[in-house]
Parts: sequence; structure tokens; C-alpha cells
Amino acid sequence: MKKEQRFEVTPTKADGGVSFDVVTDKQTGVQYVLASNYIGSSLTVLVDKEGKPLLKRGA
Repeated sequence: MKKEQRFEVTPTKADGGVSFDVVTDKQTGVQYVLASNYIGSSLTVLVDKEGKPLLKRGA
């Protein structure tokens, strides 16, 4: 029995050696941006204009 993956990764853009992906928690709908380059990576929650976590539409 295969366990369903909790996170969905959507590639969005590569710019100047940095790639940006949107990571969505499929249980909560909360979205994060993952920035990566050859030195390392950073993961940050996306927020709306009121500072609340951005949720994927339809989640």
C-alpha cells in the first residue's frame, strides 16, 4: 500500500541561478516558497496582505 505524499511541489521559475518552487501542504492548504541555488535553500511561508498564511485555492 503506497502512502500518499503530504506535500506537492510546483516548479515556478528559475532566475539567475536561483530556482523558486511553491510547496503546498495538501492537508492544510498552506503554501510555502522554496528558493534554492548551489549554496543552499530557504523555505518560507507565503502570506496574504493581512499576514495570514496563503492557502491554495480549492484546498
